[in-house]
Amino acid sequence: MDKPLILITNDDGIDSPGLVALAAALDPLGDLLIVAPQFQQSGAGRSMHSHYSGRILETTVSLNGKTWHAYAADASPALSVQHGYYELAPRVPSLVVSGINFGENIGLSAGTISGTVGAALEGAAKGVPSIAVSLEVDPALHLDFDDSVDFSVAMHFARVFAEKLLAVERPDDVDVLKVDIPKQATVDSTWRVTRLEKRPYYMTTPPQRENGLQSEGKMGYQLNPDRHTSPDTDAGAMVEGVVSVTPLSLDMTSRVDLSMLESLLDD
Repeated sequence: MDKPLILITNDDGIDSPGLVALAAALDPLGDLLIVAPQFQQSGAGRSMHSHYSGRILETTVSLNGKTWHAYAADASPALSVQHGYYELAPRVPSLVVSGINFGENIGLSAGTISGTVGAALEGAAKGVPSIAVSLEVDPALHLDFDDSVDFSVAMHFARVFAEKLLAVERPDDVDVLKVDIPKQATVDSTWRVTRLEKRPYYMTTPPQRENGLQSEGKMGYQLNPDRHTSPDTDAGAMVEGVVSVTPLSLDMTSRVDLSMLESLLDD
């Protein structure tokens, strides 16, 4: 009972190599509660759609001869955190860590689209310090569990920042640390506290339909060739090969002077 309880989840699903890599990274730090979506949920944000059944299957995840008990939930990433927190945790978690995601989560869309970040935000909403960990990979691998992806560096930084959050008291308005690791990073790479990039890091690609609107036509995306590289942003850090650590707040209220806005709207 002296060990911290760490709730681990993701949005890539229970079978993701990134999930078990995260478990291996954090295992020395405490007791693990692994609760992840049964299936791929990338792009789910913090959704809580009613079509999920909430069924939970007990399973295991393994890496390098070590096995951990885990739960696969028919649920979104955020709902998986709820199931873990309210149903499965033997005590209040000391930390929620989401990841390791196949693909970096950069810019303003990270907080509203990413299921990895959405799960961390849900942990923060329960008052638990939370981290979202993502590894840059080729966009073609975002939904493909390719064995060529090396998670060792991301594992290192996941453990580094998990240790830090377990040891320090967070400043007010820091609910989540969003950690993004460039693909060329090493364990000796520097890290930088950043802000969210406002310019699009990814560009939406509209569907190419073959037979009108009734044919299949999914929206897609690609890297923005003109993505911003300001060094104080998460995008800038990524382009430079620096590990990005972005503090996120649950409070999405604009930082505008409220009385000024009220006067403007009252004119």
